Parts: sequence; C-alpha cells; structure tokens
Amino acid sequence: MLDAFDRYPLTFGPSPIEPLNRLSADLGGGVEIWAKREDCNSGLAFGGNKLRKLEYIVPDAIAEGADTLVTIGGVQSNHTRQVAAVAAKLGMKCRLVQESWVPFPDAVYDRVGNILMSRVMGAEIELVDEGFDIGIRESWENALEDVRAKGGKPYAIPAGASVHKFGGLGYVGFAEEVRAQEAELGFRFDYIVVCTVTGSTHAGMMVGFAADGRARNVVGIDASLTIEQTRAQVMEIARNTADLVGVEISEEDLTLIPDYAYPAYGVPSEETNAAIRRVARLEGMMTDPVYEGKSMQGLIGLVEKGWFPAGSRVLYAHLGGVPAINGYSYLYRNG
Repeated sequence: MLDAFDRYPLTFGPSPIEPLNRLSADLGGGVEIWAKREDCNSGLAFGGNKLRKLEYIVPDAIAEGADTLVTIGGVQSNHTRQVAAVAAKLGMKCRLVQESWVPFPDAVYDRVGNILMSRVMGAEIELVDEGFDIGIRESWENALEDVRAKGGKPYAIPAGASVHKFGGLGYVGFAEEVRAQEAELGFRFDYIVVCTVTGSTHAGMMVGFAADGRARNVVGIDASLTIEQTRAQVMEIARNTADLVGVEISEEDLTLIPDYAYPAYGVPSEETNAAIRRVARLEGMMTDPVYEGKSMQGLIGLVEKGWFPAGSRVLYAHLGGVPAINGYSYLYRNG
C-alpha cells in the first residue's frame, strides 16, 4: 500500500510483539492480551510512535530543502522529543513550541523527561502559556514565521505529526507490519487497542486494517477529553490517508471510546494510576500518565466489562510515552 511513497528509515525494523500472559490471567483469562512495543522501535531518544510517522514526512522536508524542523506540543510532549531527535539525526535545527497543555503542578514538570532530552539534543524551545487544543495553534505559526524572518527555511510539522498530508502513512505501515507478524504467529488479532489524541496513529491504523476488514476493530481510547473534536480530526485524517493509498473508509469504521480521558488531558485519574501500577507489577511494562496509562486503563476496563467476546486476541499498541512519567515524579514517589 505504501510503495508509492518515499520513506526515510528511523526505526530498527518491525517492533516486537509479546504476550502479556500475567495481565491476561489477572483479568480472568477470558481474553488474550498482547502488546506491540512501539516504545522499543528505535534508538532515537527512546523511540515511539511519532518516529514511524516521521519516516514518511522526513523525505518531504529534505525535498523542500528545509533546515529547521518546527513543531508544537505540551511541555512533556513525546512528539516534540522525537522531532528533536530526528532533527539531530538529520543535521537540521529544531524549533519547539511547548504549550501549557497539562494543568499538573509537579515542581520539576518543565525540567525532566521529554523536555530535558529535547534540550540536551539542542532544540530551541519556547514555552508558551496556552491551554490544550489539538488544532492548529497561533504560537506554532508564529514560530514558523520567526524562523523565516531570521533567514531559515522551516518545515512545518503539526502537533503529533497528525494533520500533515503524510501524517497517517506510518500507521498504514504498522498494519502491514502486524499482518506479516500475524503470519509468523499463525493467528490474527481480533482487536487492536490504541490511545487517541491528535488522531493520525488511530487514523492510519483504520486505513491500514481496512485492507482486511478490521478498520472498526481498531479501538481508540480517547485521552484528549475533547471527544467530538478528536473524532472529527481522526476521520479527516483517515479520509485523506485513504485517498492517498486508494482504499475506502467510512464513519462506521471509527471506534472511539470516550470513557477514560478524565479528569483532564495529561492528568491521570486514580484509575489511570492503578492501571499503570498493575501492568508494571504484573509485566514489568511501564506506561505513562498522559497516553499509555489511559489506554491501558481503557483496555483493562473494557475487558472487565466484557466488551471483548470471550476468546478474543487483543493487541495493545504501546506508543512509547514513558519518558513523560518523570514529570509526575512526586505522584509516584512511593511507587
């Protein structure tokens, strides 16, 4: 499906799939849970799902002759950290706009984790006191103009690399990769669970799995708490991506669960924290308070509700947000 598109390799190759046997047993054994470890997909600053997207965006930046990658996210954005790593790898400059998307008061929130790594990798960082929104931001557009005014040639990468013309392609590739791994495993996953915020990871999976009739079996766990905006953005990206690769997609293909994003984007509930601790203590697999903790909470909640039919094989997409947990150090000071 992706042969017509240029790809710049940033990952090790197919990310591993592993069974979560102890978690499955702890949840009653009626559903078989596996994880695809996108958090182990690259040597670039701890990897993550944005690198898979950037593999199809980087060739366009190079073709345009850009010298500066410009993007935006929250203070503990995994996306901005991965863009900083890619810029370093390419020998480009990096301009990051980091907005105050998360109302979380930890004293070291803006000095550890993702933002610390971005600083170490040489990114120029602008902290902006603006609240959460998955849409196009004025502060990002201002940063692009500032780079131009100073003689640079910026390349615009929106939040999450999502509303970019090629933003969904990486996760079309994810679906193709899963199909090849399923052939080796000798079975097919019934459902794929993924965290959904800016939308292109979920949208790309929908398009990729539409090829074998599983688009609606991609179960998005909303972590934005802006559910209607997120739903609309996922569908827009999915339609644009489907047009690029030549498949059909419809509103009925979108499965997005709104029940686990509370109390706010980036703020974990007690149930989120319980899910983080549960999977860490059963499987040694770390998840984070912003993304993976909430999608893991959703996965656990859906299993406990009997949402998945008995005997289902469920693939959990671990998107690699764990460095953000450092910004919540006081919350987990006792484990």
